[in-house]
Amino acid sequence: MKISITVNGVVKALEIADENTPLLWVIRDTLNLKGTKFGCGKAACGACTLHVDGEAVRSCSYPVKFAEGKEVTTIEGLGDRENPHPVQQAWIDEIVPQCGYCQPGFMMATAALLNKVPTPTDEDIDKNIINVCRCGTYYRMRKAIHKAAELQADKVMNESKTL
Repeated sequence: MKISITVNGVVKALEIADENTPLLWVIRDTLNLKGTKFGCGKAACGACTLHVDGEAVRSCSYPVKFAEGKEVTTIEGLGDRENPHPVQQAWIDEIVPQCGYCQPGFMMATAALLNKVPTPTDEDIDKNIINVCRCGTYYRMRKAIHKAAELQADKVMNESKTL
C-alpha cells in the first residue's frame, strides 16, 4: 500500500506492506526516527505518544492507514537544540528525566495539552497527562509543565510584539 504522510513538516511517500502496521514502527523502522519509544504495545504507558494533526496519539496502537494525508509530529519535530520547544526547555530547566526513556512521550503529551489548555491547573495535568514513568519523576514533570506554560505564554507574547 502506498501512503503519504507529512512527518515533522516533510511529506513522505511510503510503501507499506500492511496498512494496519502501527504508526510507531513506521516512524522508528521505516523513517529511522528513534525518539518515539516503544513501551507496552497496548496504548497504556504513553512512551510512544506523538501528534497526529496536533492531537496526542499513542502510536503503538494507531494503524498507519489512519495517518494518510495527516501531519505527524514526533519529538524530533517539536524543537531542536538551537530552538527548543517550551516544553523541551522546561524539561531541561527542571532536570526532569531520570532514566529518560518515557520522557519523549510525556513531552509530546504535554505539548498537546498546552495547545488546548495554555495554563493548566494540577487537575488539568492529572486528567490529561496519564503516561507512566517507572522512575517516578512526576513531581518534576508537574513543575516542568507549569514552567512550560509560562515559557509558551512568554514566547507567544514576544512573537505578537514583533508583528
